[in-house]
Amino acid sequence: MAREDKAAVVTEVRDRVGDSAAMLLTHYRGLGVKDLAALRTALREADADLRVVKNTLAKRAVAEAGVEGLDELLEGPTGLVFCGTDPVGPAKALKAFAKDHPELVIRGGWLDGAVLDADEAVKLADLASREELLAKLAGLMQGALSGMARLLQAPLAHQARLIQALLDKGGAPGAPAAAPAEAVAEEAAPAEAPEASAEDAAPDGAAEA
Repeated sequence: MAREDKAAVVTEVRDRVGDSAAMLLTHYRGLGVKDLAALRTALREADADLRVVKNTLAKRAVAEAGVEGLDELLEGPTGLVFCGTDPVGPAKALKAFAKDHPELVIRGGWLDGAVLDADEAVKLADLASREELLAKLAGLMQGALSGMARLLQAPLAHQARLIQALLDKGGAPGAPAAAPAEAVAEEAAPAEAPEASAEDAAPDGAAEA
């Protein structure tokens, strides 16, 4: 490979390291061309990209990117898996692919400025992915919103029933219906005083006279 080509590869890998959320390192010895193509497809579906680079160039690239501690992992036929936004999805894809292709081995990785060994990288596959977490969060939010909507709708429905009762009765719910105008007038007029009896009208002592 010409020097210019090597420099271009180093620059590309360095930039990919800086732009990626994480990087996983794999050994792929024994995988055929079709197997590698299938692996690339599975990783692309998980928002990741597999790049096969000579270890000498990969070491230069990660050093220029400011990543330390990966030299021991960059030995043998190494495939660099650049993760777009979430390393969990690519780790799951690698683990699933390795079940049918034991030639694929997860060597380790780099995440949030820290080097991951093989066990730590594999454990990423057991975590919930970003999409799964977002789906769970959306479900929780939807449930909370539904409960809040029911709480808000209950008083409104109760108010609607009160208003309808008011319209049906012509007054406040539970109050007696309005009396006819005649009854109201009679009730409003002052009551006539009862006729006094002769005995009541006579002055004291007059009845005995």
